[in-house]
Amino acid sequence: MKILVTGGGGFLGQALCRGLVERGHQVLAFNRSHYPELQAMGVGQIRGDLADAQAVLHAVAGVDAVFHNGAKAGAWGSYDSYHQANVVGTDNVLAACRVHGINRLVYTSTPSVTHRATHPVEGLGADEVPYGEDFQAPYAATKAIAEQRVLAANDASLATVALRPRLIWGPGDQQLVPRLAERARQGRLRLVGDGNNKVDTTYIDNAALAHFLAFDALAPGAACAGKAYFISNGEPLPMRELVNKLLAAVGAPSVDKAISFKTAYRIGAVCERLWPLLRLRGEPPLTRFLAEQLCTPHWYSMEPARRDFGYVPQVSIEEGLRRLKASSAA
Repeated sequence: MKILVTGGGGFLGQALCRGLVERGHQVLAFNRSHYPELQAMGVGQIRGDLADAQAVLHAVAGVDAVFHNGAKAGAWGSYDSYHQANVVGTDNVLAACRVHGINRLVYTSTPSVTHRATHPVEGLGADEVPYGEDFQAPYAATKAIAEQRVLAANDASLATVALRPRLIWGPGDQQLVPRLAERARQGRLRLVGDGNNKVDTTYIDNAALAHFLAFDALAPGAACAGKAYFISNGEPLPMRELVNKLLAAVGAPSVDKAISFKTAYRIGAVCERLWPLLRLRGEPPLTRFLAEQLCTPHWYSMEPARRDFGYVPQVSIEEGLRRLKASSAA
């Protein structure tokens, strides 16, 4: 089968491409840049922007299914930049699927679409948690709009499913753990609150596996069609323990200092005002959205994903940490 993966050059995107090739599929990746890693896998590459409807239409031509994983992520940037990539881009993918008669679309979403300040989510499935409101971050706001459009597009000719993997990590990650480690080594890393809030994470192989299983089960009228699913390792850990396990795996110092949520929230608000005012480069160290995320329990039930498409995590956190440590030492 010929499959298009949008955002194929990213951390999860490369894992999706690799796994699909291993499963015998012909894989194309739609990215803004060229990736030698994808070339080495035998993945065809089409360069373009998701906000360019014609480019997306061209990329989807001739494929049998689409994994729409491409997005603008992060906690900082203009609303419009997120809207173009995440909402307009998703609209373009859906329209291209219609034009070319694609009948299966797997969409990579995020648990952040249910973010509600410091309201905890503990052990629930996606159908038990409403979409968030008053998002403090354009990423979460635009992903929520896009996910709802993907699910609304599900019908007798196009089956869609949305997966919400929580905090993906593992060898090859260029974002989550490297950033934590850099701040820890500089002595700038702090916990928000007491660090006892339990959180879910997802080892990279499990995140990719969930996509493959959902894809295999997906068809018009299937149990998973038109639905969203939280995806994680199903092993929630206190934030303090999780962060220090990840830091230890990459040889970075542990973090024990903490600041209160109120302090973190105030710092985030100040940063959000100062960064555009002073035209500072890069992302601020803290935002109000990040402060809320860092101190709130977020862990989910994997039962709906197990029931509807057989998702059972294959790599435990302990095994994942062992692999991360081995790759860091290499």
